[in-house]
Amino acid sequence: MRAWLNGDLLADPTEGAVAVTDHGFTVGDGVFEAVKTLDGHPFALTRHLARLERSAAGLGLPAPDLDDVRRGVDAVLDGAGGDAIGRLRITWTAGPAPMGSGRGGGPPTLVVAYSAIEQRADATTVVTVPWTRNEHGATAGLKTTSYAENVIALAHAAERGGTEAVFANTAGHLCEGTGSNVFYVVDDELRTPTLASGCLAGITRQLVVEWCGAREVDEPLTDVLEAASEVFLVSTTRDVQAVSRWDGRDLPAPGPVTQRCAETWAAREAETMDP
Repeated sequence: MRAWLNGDLLADPTEGAVAVTDHGFTVGDGVFEAVKTLDGHPFALTRHLARLERSAAGLGLPAPDLDDVRRGVDAVLDGAGGDAIGRLRITWTAGPAPMGSGRGGGPPTLVVAYSAIEQRADATTVVTVPWTRNEHGATAGLKTTSYAENVIALAHAAERGGTEAVFANTAGHLCEGTGSNVFYVVDDELRTPTLASGCLAGITRQLVVEWCGAREVDEPLTDVLEAASEVFLVSTTRDVQAVSRWDGRDLPAPGPVTQRCAETWAAREAETMDP
């Protein structure tokens, strides 16, 4: 693992010091991006940085200096060319503040960290959780560091044999996973929830919609679970990952549409690292 904190590459990333009053630590007042790397090169970094800016603006944080972020990326990826796949995490918080919800006006904190990761499994299992995403909430669609809800949901899914949790929103429509977007097939048509559902505007989601022609539509989660002939998840490190079981229902993993999307993804990804 390598880490870069506020302009300095850390000799020992486990000893990096962030103030105990940092608002990202005390109240989750921060945003982040997770970026896949292939042979030490970040994939779709321009899109990720654009979303980092949007998330920061949505949270009311000052815009990060993207040149500074790129310097941090270069620093932590130096020497990572031997890693087939890795994960960058770029974290931008409000910085030191009083012990409470109010911000203190201190300088923001920027952390860029990197570690190699294992290739993801070809298929996964998902569990619907009893909690909902609030598509009308102040942080809906923003990639914030407030992930406690996801931690609880993922633990709930794991206790029931799942490796990912799936949320409906307050309208009962399919929304998203804890760290993934959901695609499904009905009558040979590829579909995915709209951004109005409250789901994250995933970078992989965006590319799959562009490359594979999915229709964006909001439908009740119960209807999707009953009608879908195929389901797959997408995320930065999943790419296109088939779902073999959703709650008590077995699904083809992969089905023909999922397989076609996975092949399209692999071909288009090979064309450029910054689509």
